[in-house]
Amino acid sequence: MRINCIAVDDEPVALKLVTSYIEQTPFLHLMATYTNAIEALKAIHEQPDLQLLFLDIRMADLSGVELARIIEQTGRNKSLRVIFTTAYDQYALEGFKVDALDYLLKPFSFVDFTKSATKAFEYFKLLKNTSVNAGSIPAQQNIEKNYIYLKVDYQLVKIQITDILYIEGLKDYVKIFLKNQDKPLLTLISLKNLEERLAASGFIRIHRSFIVAKNAVTAVTKNTLQIGELTIPVTDQYKEAFSEFIKDWV
Repeated sequence: MRINCIAVDDEPVALKLVTSYIEQTPFLHLMATYTNAIEALKAIHEQPDLQLLFLDIRMADLSGVELARIIEQTGRNKSLRVIFTTAYDQYALEGFKVDALDYLLKPFSFVDFTKSATKAFEYFKLLKNTSVNAGSIPAQQNIEKNYIYLKVDYQLVKIQITDILYIEGLKDYVKIFLKNQDKPLLTLISLKNLEERLAASGFIRIHRSFIVAKNAVTAVTKNTLQIGELTIPVTDQYKEAFSEFIKDWV
């Protein structure tokens, strides 16, 4: 499998370096290089088979982050991914918000580049396999997978569903609390989106900010449930579903 990519940077030296790295990577196919994001945007519209952008952030006229946002609006953000290349680490959060696949801080070595490129390879391999499976495996079997993939710290992380205790929503982010891990995983996804993905996997939404694993519940009252030492209130919006859960739980 080869990944179709372009490189975009308004610094000739930096563009030459990333181009040479791409050409040395067997699973990358360089389609073109551009010195500004507006030219790259035109290429994106004209080349539907384009998959990956190595994209500088600070550029005149249109920044890399702005271009990434445009890609999101086109609906191609799953099939067309971005790896940012920049000399400014303060843009890391902006890159996370637009769901960049990775973030290379200049000056980066070929080893660093290879790590990011490999993440892209694994992502598109997974995307391809998912598409194939979606057409050949019954829908119910897809639902019953015991894992999900989420973006955590610029990596695609495989999370066993049975390891999830509860999930806390924080605006556009969620914290995922897992068994045998002191620190939660932080990922950029809405709680509603995650609720839909876990709906058939033994989870219940009992608060606007919390989804809990039914098997992790250790105690309940009329208006609360407990997971270990944590007590979570049940809001009015979810009391009917909570009542059904209690019937099954006892």
